Amino acid sequence: MTAWSRLAAAASAAAFYLCALPAVAQTAPDDLGKRGEYLARLGDCMACHTKPGGTPWAGGFRVATPFGDLLSPNITPDVATGIGTWSADDFYRALHDGVAKGVGDMYPAMPYTFYTKVTRADSDAIYAYLRTLQPVANKVEVNQLRWPFDIRLSMGFWRELFFTEGTYKPDPAWGPEWNRGAYLVEGLGHCSACHSPRNFMGAVEKDRAFTGATVDGWFAPNLTENWKSGLGDWSIDQIVAYLKTGAAKKKSTTFGDMATVQHNSMAFATDADLRAMATYLKTLAAKTSAQNFGAAQPVPPSAAKLYMDNCGGCHRAKGAGLPGVFPPLAGNGAVVAPDPINVIHAVLAGLPPRNGYVPMPGFAAQLTDAQIAEIANYVRSSWGNTTAPNATAAMVRNERAKLKTVAAK
Repeated sequence: MTAWSRLAAAASAAAFYLCALPAVAQTAPDDLGKRGEYLARLGDCMACHTKPGGTPWAGGFRVATPFGDLLSPNITPDVATGIGTWSADDFYRALHDGVAKGVGDMYPAMPYTFYTKVTRADSDAIYAYLRTLQPVANKVEVNQLRWPFDIRLSMGFWRELFFTEGTYKPDPAWGPEWNRGAYLVEGLGHCSACHSPRNFMGAVEKDRAFTGATVDGWFAPNLTENWKSGLGDWSIDQIVAYLKTGAAKKKSTTFGDMATVQHNSMAFATDADLRAMATYLKTLAAKTSAQNFGAAQPVPPSAAKLYMDNCGGCHRAKGAGLPGVFPPLAGNGAVVAPDPINVIHAVLAGLPPRNGYVPMPGFAAQLTDAQIAEIANYVRSSWGNTTAPNATAAMVRNERAKLKTVAAK
């Protein structure tokens, strides 16, 4: 993401204040509680409400922004430091209106602009599940933004400009499966929070929704029917497999924040819901990203040899890979994204295994910044890939420094 996209996704997403929920601990009816747990999974709430090494749901996950930091709140039913005093109405107001009990307007890091589409019944189910959590005492000072951004009253102005409240209403022109997919993608799943560029005030640019955005050092790809960089040549079955397992044969594997979303959220979704989401995504009109990620760079002849010496053994001379073992680079959406950061990051740090695909080693120790940029540009402009070869040594150097900083923590 841009820094504000990072907020919304934190990845992935993102469910910051979402569950600034409610409740004194008490057991919910099994059917309602279980449904609520499933819905909370689809919303990927726990990912943002759990700091690294911390107790699940107890908050403290830090999101850095250009305006300071925000910490996710404790949403366990602890009365003193959690959400033990919220009612179902309070919780629904948080999701639907973006207004937190005793706090006021939420910051858009909590994607209430998407959660407003969630039905009252689903909101109540999530609320019921959260009431069954073990209370954890963990006081969190959520707002650590710099002045004047820490003044919450400013959010009233933001809401007037960028927020429209409203529960999702089925479109009669489409069938139940499509409408279920639209409800999940546009609402609880808040896919557009990461896959859409944002303006300088942190709001999704609706006219460019789903065209992709840089998120926390990775590029969340175009999800429209764009055949070059989107889902145009993906089948519904391939999208379902990608979401369910983290890999789609002849296409790509998950990485970065999307790997976390897949592991914590999509892996638990029913096949019916995944197919509904895929069905909806396949109807998004093709759009091209209008973002500028740098001018094309010359690709020297030495780049082909660098590729063959370091990558060709697995990904093959023409980037075809080996189905189910090594992902293809030709036509791979992660490779042809307008931002070269995905290729740079993968070459530097490698990738973990995904559903049969073997792990990829990192080459940070073997290759220079300039060499990695050459390889990135070579694969982005070979075998029918026509994306601008816009990776630079400076980009690689910056990403290498970020990885070192993360490793040192």
